[in-house]
Amino acid sequence: MFASGSGLTSEQGRQATGTMGSLQNLKKFNNQDFNHLRASCLSQGLLFEDATFPAHVSSIGPDLVSEDKLHQIQWKRPTELQKNPHLIIDGISRFDLMQGEIGDCWMLAALGSLTLQKQFLGNVLPRDQGFQNDYAGIFHFRFWQYGVWVDVVIDDRLPFLNGKYLSVHPRTSNEFWPSLLEKAYAKLQGSYQNLNGGYPSDALVDFTGGVQVQFSLKDPPPDLGEILKAADKSHCLMGCSTSGQLTNTVLKNGIVQGHAYTVTGAEKIRYKNSWIHIIRIWNPWGHWEWKGAWSDNSPQWDHVEPKYRETLLRKKEDGEFWISCENFQEQFSLLYICNSTPTFLDFGDQHCTTWSMEKHISLWRPVLATGRKNYSPGADSMNPQYFFKVMDYEPKTYNVVISLMQKHAEDTQNAKNLTIGFLITKENSKVLKQTFALTRDVTAYFILSPGTYAVFPAATEDQEFEFLLRIFMKNQDFNENSNSPPSLVPPMDLPRQNQDSSYKAIFLRYAKQGSDIDASQLQELLNEVILQDETTSLGGRFSFDSCRGILALMDLNSNGRLTLQEFGSLWRSVTKYMDLFSKEDRNHSGFLDVSELKSAIQAAGLAANDQLLRLMTVRYGDAARKIGFSDFVCCMLRLETMTHAFQNLAEGGSQILMTAMEWLTLVMYT
Repeated sequence: MFASGSGLTSEQGRQATGTMGSLQNLKKFNNQDFNHLRASCLSQGLLFEDATFPAHVSSIGPDLVSEDKLHQIQWKRPTELQKNPHLIIDGISRFDLMQGEIGDCWMLAALGSLTLQKQFLGNVLPRDQGFQNDYAGIFHFRFWQYGVWVDVVIDDRLPFLNGKYLSVHPRTSNEFWPSLLEKAYAKLQGSYQNLNGGYPSDALVDFTGGVQVQFSLKDPPPDLGEILKAADKSHCLMGCSTSGQLTNTVLKNGIVQGHAYTVTGAEKIRYKNSWIHIIRIWNPWGHWEWKGAWSDNSPQWDHVEPKYRETLLRKKEDGEFWISCENFQEQFSLLYICNSTPTFLDFGDQHCTTWSMEKHISLWRPVLATGRKNYSPGADSMNPQYFFKVMDYEPKTYNVVISLMQKHAEDTQNAKNLTIGFLITKENSKVLKQTFALTRDVTAYFILSPGTYAVFPAATEDQEFEFLLRIFMKNQDFNENSNSPPSLVPPMDLPRQNQDSSYKAIFLRYAKQGSDIDASQLQELLNEVILQDETTSLGGRFSFDSCRGILALMDLNSNGRLTLQEFGSLWRSVTKYMDLFSKEDRNHSGFLDVSELKSAIQAAGLAANDQLLRLMTVRYGDAARKIGFSDFVCCMLRLETMTHAFQNLAEGGSQILMTAMEWLTLVMYT
């Protein structure tokens, strides 16, 4: 983690492009530069060995396993384990990983949720690395820590005990992204031992830079089912945990006590003559599932319409299961929800809403005793206070979220959390709200009436701490000057008649107050909005070159930018291709083979012979000639555009000395 800096800052909104700690200008953990180190290793013909996190018991930690086992640990590179190792095989999925000996289910539950939200996953797992090209035994991953993004470099030596993975192990033997990502996170935390027990909420924030809220399921909000559904629809990361003194004890009903899980879905479905909320949950162990109502073989599914049953039910021993909201509250103790902004609190809100954010970093000093009961803001006036103004207000919707995070110094990896919190006053009146907890991150949500409020960070212990305070406020109407990250909903979740209005709002958010968007803005838009669906994202992200090609096809003005009208044409095409892709990808693999591609082309009203199909799979497919969704979009846009171009030329009387297939064969491969 980071050492406390001498410059304490206050920042409002998103970090500016290129500022230290942004995704465009990452902070280098231990001052290690991935590209420089890899280039140096390649030039010398060496495999990287990380002296800052060595293949040594110091990286494991003294108390993770017994001393005799500690010295039996062996470190092996993937190239020593497999003849043909890969970082990623057929996309990234929660089913790729299975928990090892380390008790880091809290981190793996968050990681399982991260795999479902590709707009965040791409930030954590860079694709500029692998075992095939420029392999030098070095990898890197990115995590958000106390307001900044940090790049963590590791070597690929993994710990083994008695021939088995000590850490998380991949379900596919030659796929290594889970083990390497876990090692990078262990390095960030100081050791593998420091992953042995923790809070899913911490990992969710570290993987996203977002805001998380915890809900006690012993005293849940009355709208829990709607909150879960809204969180699922707005593509939040979600986790949950069970209580119990006997950690990792499996009950007769299949639920593991003292364990963390991933929440992977939430639905409201018709059951008999009523409606019921059901929740989909995944166990990082990769097995042991709920055996009660709505489990894989429960009779409740017999009373669900076949089309919904076929869509939702997956009868497989993979650790994932459905459970009713009622049983969920009975069997689990805490629910964690995280996103860039608190979109999960927008349930039932029919307005177009966004959330703005103010961020402050400062130091709290114990000037006077500050216990929960005897603390008063005026008694500690030397400490910082922060003001915010509430403008919009609806008595039934949450409009303010406050998050306070305590920062640990770099040389105190095992430092215990202080009991921290904050108090809220309105216009110098008495304390309205106060929240304290013995956790790294204290977050609470409120319904506040219009007015000016003050927030006072504090701790109950007589010890100073550096903190990050974030204040999220809901904006009732869309404000194109807002710096807040947009609340994104992909097109498949929108009724078709609402898509024209939705694309305009999305365009304005990414145009960043301009009247058009360039290739980099288009890339960000497509990856964040379109690739939030798990299946369509398996084939990889839209590259910058792909987006330049897409833009060139739709750019009627030939100025390298898309207007709202041009983007509208692209949006309608992409949503059409999404429907086609989903329909033809019957096994939900995230890829189309040649026959499926042929069916999709025919369904689009286009034509392609066998030679053209072969060239298209060579040009746009992977090594197995299969095409993921992002490449499918590029392929179909070009095919449709060039088909119409040929037809226009022919109808215009131009002399064309080739057939339509000859023309398409030429333009589709080059």
